Amino acid sequence: MYIGNVEIKNNVFMAPMAGVTDKPYRTICMEMGCGLVYSEMVSAKGLFYNSANTEKLMDCDEGCRPYAVQLFGSEPEIMGKMAKRIEDMPFDIIDVNMGCPAPKIVKNGDGSALMQSPELVEEIVSAIVSSQKKPVTVKIRKGYDDDNINAVEIALAAQRGGASAVTVHGRTRPQFYSGKADWEIIKDVKSALNIPVIGNGDIVSPETARAMLDSTGCDAVMIGRAAEGNPWIFERVTHFINTGELLPEPSRSQKAQTVIRHARMLIDFKGEYIGVREMRRHLGYYTKGLPQASAMRAEINTVMNMEDIKILVDRYFLGI
Repeated sequence: MYIGNVEIKNNVFMAPMAGVTDKPYRTICMEMGCGLVYSEMVSAKGLFYNSANTEKLMDCDEGCRPYAVQLFGSEPEIMGKMAKRIEDMPFDIIDVNMGCPAPKIVKNGDGSALMQSPELVEEIVSAIVSSQKKPVTVKIRKGYDDDNINAVEIALAAQRGGASAVTVHGRTRPQFYSGKADWEIIKDVKSALNIPVIGNGDIVSPETARAMLDSTGCDAVMIGRAAEGNPWIFERVTHFINTGELLPEPSRSQKAQTVIRHARMLIDFKGEYIGVREMRRHLGYYTKGLPQASAMRAEINTVMNMEDIKILVDRYFLGI
């Protein structure tokens, strides 16, 4: 499939997730068959004020492509200028976050707060599209709240502004990530647009990914929380969509190898002090399904270096 002029190798995408989809994990998921990876949310104002930490969020290897940088903000002029500023960086798509429900984001008028103003959505997208040459996409929710289920209206506004694709998370802002995602709203958006629509919400397995594609007609699926500590899901979903065959879950040995590699990459990228502490979060995700998961989680915050991580992995993944 294509998003604008960018060819995507398959229709199974990774959701942008703060604290998860950094450079090392994007690389691992791309190697595992993910069709399109996203940065963590990048503040347009952070770029405007030349925040070094903000620019680091976008760092990416040339080999980890196609890759989308996700910007958030609510001021069209700043969004357009910052999109132009980063245009020459090694990424392929600019995605605009219009779905984040976090209170600190919403109170500033960013994220899902934008779903209250179709006119502003169109203005923001138009400002970015006209400022640079890379495709622009948006990620939205079902609606701002239960009284304002307006994903179709917002998606049409984004399309009028020049968006090349729209991702729809089938939950409202107050739901955050709880309750059941509404796939019907994704179907409604797909029926209304003439650009690709990506479905997001409650995709936890190859079977649910296939079910979303079949029931909504969407062009691609986006996997979020089910990919935390589970990069193998991309290969398994893609294989199932293409063949109908379910690949086995990764072995404990495969998991151990990936955890160690992930930790090394994170330490190389961020240094041992920060890398180890950020790896603790990922270790918690990787414990899913382990027989002694609760015991390992109790020890995770004690790891201080790479050797501690190896000891933990040997004990709980390999039984050494």
